[in-house]
Amino acid sequence: MASENSKSANQVDSTPKKRRPGFKIGPDNLPDGTYRRKVVKIKKELIRKAKIKKSYAKIKASESISLATTNTLTSSLKNLPSQELHPERQAMLNTPDEEITSTNKQEQFPQRRHRSKRPSYFEKEQAFAEKKKAEKEAQREEFKRRAKERAEKLEDRKRFRKAMAKARIPGKNGQRKLGRESVVLLEKIKKNFEGKKIT
Repeated sequence: MASENSKSANQVDSTPKKRRPGFKIGPDNLPDGTYRRKVVKIKKELIRKAKIKKSYAKIKASESISLATTNTLTSSLKNLPSQELHPERQAMLNTPDEEITSTNKQEQFPQRRHRSKRPSYFEKEQAFAEKKKAEKEAQREEFKRRAKERAEKLEDRKRFRKAMAKARIPGKNGQRKLGRESVVLLEKIKKNFEGKKIT
């Protein structure tokens, strides 16, 4: 029985350990771009922090070993006469904590007031879309204006034809009505000479 347990233990040790793939931040299928770079940056930052913690733990372990030696040094230092504090430092230590914290907060974070604008990742696309929208709106307005002009011209032609048809109808004595016809012809002449300057 004991030999079977030792064999199974040896078999477990002989199988190679699976290599762990490390930790993941964010999805694997991100395309190269803003979000991918951000994920990579976060991962690097986490690795850096872990290394700092590890080195701190090593230093702390070595400090605990040398702590015994420092205890003897501190006891010898206590026997030495203490030095007097500088008057400004003494005044700072004597002031209440509330006054210090209120002034420190203002001095400590001056950059909080001047926050820069967050980068907009789609500014170019947004500007392009707005430009396209403005162009479409201008085209729509132009189309409406032309349609209105066309309708006005058609209406004018219709009115002119009607007026000329009425004027050409002979009167009671069979002659044309020159008064009506002259008004219509005068309007036609005015329209022809509107764009032209007479010198």
